[in-house]
Formats: sequence, structure tokens, C-alpha cells
Amino acid sequence: MSTAPALTLADRAAAVSRALPPLLVEAERIAATVILGEHGRKRAGPGESFWQYRHYSFGDSTQRIDWHKSARSSHVYIRENEWEAANTLWVWSSPSISMTFKSHLAQVTKRERAQLLALAIASLAVRANERVSALGSPHAPDHTRAQLVKLAQWFMKAEGSTLPSFTRMPRFSGAVLVSDFFETIDDIARAITPLAETGVRGHLVQVVDPAEETLPYAGRVEFHEMTGPLKFLSSKAETLREAYMQELAGHRAALKELCQRIGWSFVIHRTDEPPTATLLALHALISGEAGR
Repeated sequence: MSTAPALTLADRAAAVSRALPPLLVEAERIAATVILGEHGRKRAGPGESFWQYRHYSFGDSTQRIDWHKSARSSHVYIRENEWEAANTLWVWSSPSISMTFKSHLAQVTKRERAQLLALAIASLAVRANERVSALGSPHAPDHTRAQLVKLAQWFMKAEGSTLPSFTRMPRFSGAVLVSDFFETIDDIARAITPLAETGVRGHLVQVVDPAEETLPYAGRVEFHEMTGPLKFLSSKAETLREAYMQELAGHRAALKELCQRIGWSFVIHRTDEPPTATLLALHALISGEAGR
């Protein structure tokens, strides 16, 4: 397959990412000028390298007490390790047939926008010397621009499961998964919960067409299932709008609850909106600014 389309997609993703500030880590590490890396000012957190001792305070787990240090002092000490930011970012863009949908209200398909978002966030990470790869791809994590071309090629030819398969990742990895996530909540939970249980810090980006948000149809409309033979003819499509909106809101609320339960974030993106706002939201979430 020619690399020209993949190069074009990679260039578009890089152009979008250049409109943003570098993907910075959270506030107290801004001075380090490192994005999504292991450098910068130290802070306490879920790492493995010792950082410092501090006095025990109310609410601290007793399992974190350093009894050897405390036995030699009149104080009880907590052992803190150095916080280690994710040093590998994994991206995934859904190859589902439902992602090929484009209504009259949008200029691009959901799949095109999902690929652009995934590559743009990967481009930001590469600019920060962060290693990136795609879930399910044969490409080992790398931090070069050539890696973006490989990922673009992979996205363009990717087929198969509508949800990511479990991939064992290095500890402290991060993941950005982009899809319409119209599968059942149980199926989505089975796909992403194992990743969260291994310590992966993840972000779901739900990409939707504006017509899927508003159901703007009226009159006699025939709806076709994209993945099967089902058809439904409505004589007054506008009468379906209220029930449809309730169903969509319920599904989305369940998605948000799932993400909250496993400690992941959830972002919504419409294909009639520019990608920059969503990338800024991901920038804040990955860098930790959203939690401040």
C-alpha cells in the first residue's frame, strides 16, 4: 500500500497538534519542559523509586509507615516514592463499520475524525519525546515521527474487533481510545476493565455525528442497520426524537459511570466541531490539570 495517504493523515494530525501548547504534565512539574515523560520536578505518587520521608498524618494508610525509620525517632514516618508519569502512550481508533457514518450535518466520517484525534494526541506525545504505539498494532512503542506514519498506515487498514483486545502494557502506561462506543456497556466494560486493572490510566473519547446527537429527521424516513439486515420505516421520524434522546442519554450516563468506576476519563466529540477543543481537553486530562 502506498504511504502517501498515510503521510497525509499523519501530517494533518501533526498540524492539528501544533495548534496546541506542548502536552505538559501537571502544574508543579511545568518548569521541567517535559511532556508525558519521566523528567521534571519530583512529586509523590505511585512510583517505585524512593523520594522522601514525611511525618505520618491522619488518613494515611498504616501500610505506608516505615517502621525502621520510625523506630529510630520520636515521630512516625511515611515512606514516599517518586511519582512516575506514563512513559508510553497507547492510542486506538475503532475500525467498526458504524464509524463510517456521515450525515448531511458533517463533513467527515466518524472514523476519519477518530483517526485524526488519535494521531494528533500521538503527535503531541512524540513532540514530548514520549513513546507511542497503537493497541493491536505490530509496532513497538517509539518516539519518532516515522512512528506516526506507521500508526497512520495501521489505522487505515485496521479491521476486526469493534473494541480493543487486551494488550499487556508496561506499568504506568496511558491509553486514549477513540470510538462511538455504541456497543453494549457490558461489552465495553469487558474490553477496558482488564486494562484499568493493570494500572493503565485511560481516556475514552466518544466520537459522534451531529445527527446521532439530535436525530434531526422528520417525516417518512427509513432507518437501516449498518451491521445487519434490519430496517425500520417511520412515517413520522420526529416522533422518535424524545425516546431516542433518552436512550442516548442513558447509554452515555452508563459510559461515564463505568469510566468513573475504573478511574478513567470520558470526553465527547462531535464531528461537526473542530478537533482542537477535544485535544485541549485530553491535554488537560493527561497532564493532570483537569484534576486540580
